[in-house]
Amino acid sequence: MAVVSLVVPCYNEASRLHDADFAAFLCETDQARIIFVDDGSTDSTGSLLDALVRRMGKGKCELLSLKKNGGKAEAVRAGMRHALAHGGTQIVGFWDSDLATPLDAVAQLASVLLEHGDIQMVFGARVALLGRRINRSLKRHYLGRVFATLTSLVLQMPIYDTQCGAKLFRVSDDLRAVLSQPFLTRWVFDVEMIARFAAVRRLKSEGCIPLEEVVYEFPLHRWIDVAGSKLKTFDILRMAFGLVRIRAVYFAHEWPSGLRRVRYAPQDANAKSKRADLSPGTAWLCVLLLAAILLAATACTIAAAAVDA
Repeated sequence: MAVVSLVVPCYNEASRLHDADFAAFLCETDQARIIFVDDGSTDSTGSLLDALVRRMGKGKCELLSLKKNGGKAEAVRAGMRHALAHGGTQIVGFWDSDLATPLDAVAQLASVLLEHGDIQMVFGARVALLGRRINRSLKRHYLGRVFATLTSLVLQMPIYDTQCGAKLFRVSDDLRAVLSQPFLTRWVFDVEMIARFAAVRRLKSEGCIPLEEVVYEFPLHRWIDVAGSKLKTFDILRMAFGLVRIRAVYFAHEWPSGLRRVRYAPQDANAKSKRADLSPGTAWLCVLLLAAILLAATACTIAAAAVDA
């Protein structure tokens, strides 16, 4: 039985699908299986994936076909829920189909979960250290740094890289709860998953290990910026609104109940006066997030244009 179930969401990826690399990976290991999710593709992605699954056998990989394109967030959720429903695996995660992160990193990330029982999730991190090959465009790098800083403020925990498409999770009741409802955001569902974990853990006893102590960021040895990304300029605004929505839904309110979060003054736990746990205020946070994202997007665009010139 495979230790790792890896979900690979695909939408119109026929020209970028490295089927030979996937086949080689599956031939070299019996510890992982791949669940390809065809998210309503209109090109030949579905037929390419079907041929690969037939060649490799259902024990190695399978194809989950969605009739309608619902976006990467829901494709990942559908694939991970499918993996959990069929059981027999210890680790479930998702991987970008363009293989910007090579598949040999799967074993590296999985080893962290297998060797450290307290760690619940491992994220690939694109850190350009000496001895590592991280090829990332200037625009993506600086926008990523700004976005990561804002994400850290929203999540109230330091995190370097939330948008790398290489993530593994330990199978647990918390993970099932996180995946139980459709995501509210399309482009920042990675951040929303972390926010859901935070919300679920808040409902537990006081002795629960802090979230930042169960998340592990693994500096990747190699990451290549693959051309053909579907992220557009307008989507940057959507990402900004996504962060604001995450802050409001998962930190200003309890999840999944939707009740507004309140806390009693520490000097009198029985006091009736309550105030919302909204520090800093939601309105100011919204303004700051939107302004920072817009400024960062503009600056990165100008910088990239200057470099290209």
